[in-house]
Amino acid sequence: MAALKKILVLDTGKEWGGGTNSLLELVRRCDKERYAFTALFYNNYAKGSTSDIKTELGGLGIDCHIIGQTPQGRAAKALKETVRAFFFLAPGLKKKYLFYLDFKRRIMPNAGRIAAFIKDGGYDLLYMNNQPSSNLEGIIAAHSVGVPSLQHARIEAALNEIEAKAVNTLVSKVICVSNRVRDGLIASGVAPDKCVVIHNGIDAALKAKRDPQTIRDELEIPSGSLVVGAVGSLVKRKRAGLLIEAMTMIDNAVCVIVGDGPERPGLRALAQRLGIDGRVRFTGFSQDALSYINAMDIFVLPSEKEGFPRVILEAMLMGRPVVAFDVAGAGEEIVDNKTGIIMKSSGPQAIADAILNISSNGKDRIEAMGAAGRDRVITEFDIKRYVSGVCEVFDKV
Repeated sequence: MAALKKILVLDTGKEWGGGTNSLLELVRRCDKERYAFTALFYNNYAKGSTSDIKTELGGLGIDCHIIGQTPQGRAAKALKETVRAFFFLAPGLKKKYLFYLDFKRRIMPNAGRIAAFIKDGGYDLLYMNNQPSSNLEGIIAAHSVGVPSLQHARIEAALNEIEAKAVNTLVSKVICVSNRVRDGLIASGVAPDKCVVIHNGIDAALKAKRDPQTIRDELEIPSGSLVVGAVGSLVKRKRAGLLIEAMTMIDNAVCVIVGDGPERPGLRALAQRLGIDGRVRFTGFSQDALSYINAMDIFVLPSEKEGFPRVILEAMLMGRPVVAFDVAGAGEEIVDNKTGIIMKSSGPQAIADAILNISSNGKDRIEAMGAAGRDRVITEFDIKRYVSGVCEVFDKV
């Protein structure tokens, strides 16, 4: 039997997302006789109001250490603001100088702390769960103590020259969740042979905990309404406001927004300003998002930036057509005009047109697209394929 590999998971994120769920699915299913995980997070971010990442990992028998960011003093923050003002008309120079300040005052001190943790714990591998720009300190830390590092790039990102060079010279392999993520890294200067594409997966046995009618009754949705919706953190890049604006162009429809975040008050105000607040439902964060998706007729992903959205897999598993912009990963999940629609143009009009297109024949096209999506997700994106693919990389590093 191969020796147990001790893997330190580094996550520098600030909020719960699809990448968090995919990480948990991975460590839950990995062979405990082959891999021993410990987690190192900057933030103990919340899972709604009932749990957090430390608790969730602890429930899987994985120790999670929260180390926080290296604090930056008032002088450092003031200097950054001065640089932003000074280089206002030279954005290229501003970006380089701000990176230099961040590298010196945050990244390198954090790298030192992470390196000490790796060395003290005797880890065999550092597995990073974000993307190279936000995991640069981990890359440097692992190299400084002679431990290989593996990057799981979960969102499309452009790297600067220093970040790309660090990946090429210091990282053993980069797992990309989609071809678009890989292509973006290569365009930034990352060597193609560093990258391997492994799509996220989903457990085909997952089921909604509540039936659609129970959810619709709970949300007081009128009988016969077309129900469209979105699930995700209510942050700017998710652009839930575009879906709300699209609702002004669709009659007899109700919009369900599942999730929470800093944009929620503004989204509520937008619905009121447009005079459609009676047709928009905000549920807040839910640990039972599948039940809400299952109560929708059509699922919409209005995001401007993704990697390989797990929520699309969830919607397809529930047999729901998916409408999404042409962001990274979406075109690899959705078969355009068969399991949903990939919007080539932007804005709320494009969302409205896609929803009206799918619903033009009543339930027939909705159900046909939904069934095709469910078949595709079960056939192409099985969770076992995802886990075995990542474990194969673990073994090769």
